Amino acid sequence: MTLLIVCVTWLAMVFIGIPIGIAMIFVSMAYLATVGMAPTFAVQKMVDGLDSFPMLAVPLFLLAAAILNSSGITNHLFGFARALVGRFPGGLGHVNVLASLFFSGMSGSAIADAGGLGKMEIKAMRDAGYDDSFSGSVTAASSMIGPLVPPSITMVLYGVVSNASIGQMFLGGIVPGFLCTVALMVMVYVLAKKRNYPRDPAYGFGEVFTLFVKSFPALLTPAIIVGGIFSGYFSPTEAAAVTVVYALAIDIFIYRELTLKKFWNAIYETTSTSASIATIIAGVNLLGFVLAREQAPQQIADMFLTLSDSPITFLIAVNLLIFVLGAFIESLAILLIVVPILVPVALGFGIDPVHFGIIVVLNLMISTLTPPMGMALFVVAKVGNIPYSHLARGIVPWLVPPIVVLILVCAFPILATGLPGLMR
Repeated sequence: MTLLIVCVTWLAMVFIGIPIGIAMIFVSMAYLATVGMAPTFAVQKMVDGLDSFPMLAVPLFLLAAAILNSSGITNHLFGFARALVGRFPGGLGHVNVLASLFFSGMSGSAIADAGGLGKMEIKAMRDAGYDDSFSGSVTAASSMIGPLVPPSITMVLYGVVSNASIGQMFLGGIVPGFLCTVALMVMVYVLAKKRNYPRDPAYGFGEVFTLFVKSFPALLTPAIIVGGIFSGYFSPTEAAAVTVVYALAIDIFIYRELTLKKFWNAIYETTSTSASIATIIAGVNLLGFVLAREQAPQQIADMFLTLSDSPITFLIAVNLLIFVLGAFIESLAILLIVVPILVPVALGFGIDPVHFGIIVVLNLMISTLTPPMGMALFVVAKVGNIPYSHLARGIVPWLVPPIVVLILVCAFPILATGLPGLMR
């Protein structure tokens, strides 16, 4: 009964608009007060939750993404993507998806993608005659590619809570990320043919090559990160710091578009977002203690073991749970609260931790698109000045491509474990 009261109170606070992290801290402090534990203990638990070297990668990757957005590098990536695929039916829809793939190799964040590229993409599509529902939906859907392709903030956090190799996770996300890209482009093609959307004129080889040369330094980022990690030159956290330095270097020496004001704004944006994430992490660590004290992990694990008698049925149950929760709770909270409970059960079924991690990350990214609480929808609605209700209706068919990829990754573990297996 105590556990039920804690969970219901937390959910009620979230639904009335209280930030998730603050709500978790409040209900946890109230619980500790009722059992006679000192407030200083709660503070110590929150500090312990943030005392993690791998966690430093989160604000560093956020800073790298903010620098890339502020320096105009996104313009070069968008231009190169347009030269490559703009000639196909629904050209700017394909450009939207491919540009997200390019940008994902530097940002590692779906929200950074939606917020950084989104405004530019929606404006270009609106000017070309695309309707807002299509433009906003493809922008939101393509933003989910970001955390699947290295670097990935979500994978860093999964590695922290599950003790899985972050480097292996980075490699494991590459194939599913490309599959999502292809699936979304197929969706764009089908809708473009059906609705007779326009296409760009074809670019000449010289124009494509020139745009490629301009974009090449930015496109090198994921290769530097993954190569550096697996060659042993730096850890994933150090890779995040290298990404920041590299983003600054290519702008200072090549693009030269980052002003002091833009750099300060990038730092401010990073600080604000990092503070929100840190509050959630601190709250999760405190709430996690409460749940452990009430033996919630054991109860949930026993429930899954009762309902599932094979790895396949377990994965189906997990996917349904995350999909339903993701429609109402922010994906980061699901990752930090629910996933640590599920990982030991997955290992008990003999599921590879990297395979399970990629499934979780992919499902969490789908949850950023599911109304009513899909975070990517809120961001796109804001930057594109599109009514949220239009996006909530328009996004429904766009859930099909990533769900198909999720099913494939569940059914064929090699899609997630193949590349990491080559590096072991």
